[in-house]
Amino acid sequence: MSQSNTPPTSEKLQKVLARAGLGSRREMETVIADGRVKVNNQVAKLGDRVEARDKVSVDDRLVTLRAEDETPRRVIMYNKPEGELCTRKDPEGRRTVFDRLPRLKGERWIAIGRLDINTSGLLLFTTDGELANRLMHPSTQVEREYAVRVMGEVKREHIMAMVDGVMLEDGPARFTDVQEFGGEGINTWFHVVILEGRNREVRRLWESQELTVSRLKRVRYGNIFLDKRAKAGEWVELSQDEVDDLAALAQLETRKVPELTPDEKNRWSRDKNKRRPVQAMRKPKRR
Repeated sequence: MSQSNTPPTSEKLQKVLARAGLGSRREMETVIADGRVKVNNQVAKLGDRVEARDKVSVDDRLVTLRAEDETPRRVIMYNKPEGELCTRKDPEGRRTVFDRLPRLKGERWIAIGRLDINTSGLLLFTTDGELANRLMHPSTQVEREYAVRVMGEVKREHIMAMVDGVMLEDGPARFTDVQEFGGEGINTWFHVVILEGRNREVRRLWESQELTVSRLKRVRYGNIFLDKRAKAGEWVELSQDEVDDLAALAQLETRKVPELTPDEKNRWSRDKNKRRPVQAMRKPKRR
């Protein structure tokens, strides 16, 4: 297990695990901190670095270490309905966004950002942990665009305040752009753009002006727009050009999107046919 005086061929353990498709860097840091990772049969700790020759395991299962240029890079666009959680498992048994995604062998889908349970729209998932980490990191300054339906009378001073910046409980926040899209009565639609993905940030900005968000939908992440290819509760795999555009945003080298194997095509097709109504509830058993 290599430490800080190792040659530049070594990499941070959480980065290598994320690249292996086991989760995001942040998730891997938690796994390491929980003592679930071993390097060369020794329990690893945060700050450890590894090289290609090291033997790495998670929960005593050996991990195949891949060089950066050998790692598959897949990205899918998912149209999240309201009522789904952005978590892998829910203790209460509620539906999660991962329930609908196509199954992978030896990898897992990593969410690029999150949406709260009452927010719908665009979610991106990838097999490349480094891509996910770069796109989510505040320093990358990736635009997120939302369609927002607001209740109440929205005045010019409200818009100016949110564009200039508002101090929230977790620090300053602002919209970089606000465009009105019309509406009826007390409900008006706007499109807003933010550069971070803090918890409920869009809603809290409007609430700071004593206005209520009644509908919220993410319509763009970086240069990927939610389009008609994916209806609510559906996903679609992004093209090579779209994935390359995301890589460029993250300042990563382009990498070929792998072709689906015949087994994956069959499995993914079956997964798509398992869609269920979003609001479907479990019916009580007949007695």
